[in-house]
Formats: sequence, C-alpha cells, structure tokens
Amino acid sequence: QQDEPDNQETNAQEEPKPQMPAKKQTLYIRYEKRNGKPATIVSEFQGTESELKELAKRLKSTLGIGGSAKDDEILLQGDVRAKVSEFLRKDGYKLKGEVR
Repeated sequence: QQDEPDNQETNAQEEPKPQMPAKKQTLYIRYEKRNGKPATIVSEFQGTESELKELAKRLKSTLGIGGSAKDDEILLQGDVRAKVSEFLRKDGYKLKGEVR
C-alpha cells in the first residue's frame, strides 16, 4: 500500500506538456519596453522548456541578438518583430500580433 502514493507522486511530476508540431502552433509576437529598453516577446509557445530554449537559441544566433527563454516566453533584445516573424514563418509557425 505504501507504493501507491509514491507512484502517484511520480506520475504527477512527470506530466510533460503535449508536444505540438510547429505548423499547429500559433505564436504571439509583441513589442514592449523593459527597463527603458526595447524588447520583442514571443509567447504562447506549447512544448517543453528545452524546446523553448532551443527555439530561443536558434532565434538569437540567426538574428545575432541577445535574449532569454522562460515561462513559455522568449524575450529578445531590440525591436526585431519583422525578422522574428520571418524566421518563425519559415519554421512553419502561425503568427498573431503586431509585426512592423
């Protein structure tokens, strides 16, 4: 009987987010000022934390900019909405939000 609670805890902790292919995801791109500096934010990513970080890494290296990934969002330095939307569309993502 003691094994059952342990198994339930393990199952609850290991619930991964369902992985969705890029063409089924719709990402939102928005522009904000963070600490007085321009920032482009990509949100609504559906996948694992490692997939989010991998996408952020590819975006940062392709665009040659800095940024970070956490809490299902990618924060990129500067107003790079147009470049980000071009990159994500080529990758197969659908986009919503402001693109200038």
